[in-house]
Amino acid sequence: MIKELNPDHISECVQVIKESFLTVAEEFSLTDNNAPRFTAFAATEERISWHLHGEHRPMYAYYENHKIIGYYSLALQDSNECELNNLCVLPAFRHKGIEAKLLTHAFQVAKEQGLTKMNIGIVEENKRLRDWYETFGFVHTGTEKFEFFPFTCGYMVKKL
Repeated sequence: MIKELNPDHISECVQVIKESFLTVAEEFSLTDNNAPRFTAFAATEERISWHLHGEHRPMYAYYENHKIIGYYSLALQDSNECELNNLCVLPAFRHKGIEAKLLTHAFQVAKEQGLTKMNIGIVEENKRLRDWYETFGFVHTGTEKFEFFPFTCGYMVKKL
């Protein structure tokens, strides 16, 4: 069941984000040393709390038996756009349609808020993830290489 993130569950949410993104880190040889800003290493209770209370991001968790197994947030941007952040599902629960349910829910929430575009940043080298987002109508718009990441950032957008 997808529900707004309960602020009392931020600590649990951070653990879900870290564990979920750690599989990507392992696949692409990312470490706290070579990519300290990567989500698996940069997600903290303080950061997620700031996103919720300071930036007022819509945040949703997928709960199963009262435990968080998936999550996403929307960073509201100018021009009626948003950025989808940290869409994730714990490894043990992947490939059961939960990812798609979270993404579809994010589309619905964004539309309800009058947003017209959803942006996302991905590890460009993660072809499987790029292909998955393309099946939902995202279009690749470019890349950027940052010296603080050992990978290329890929950017995608979907008109809502």
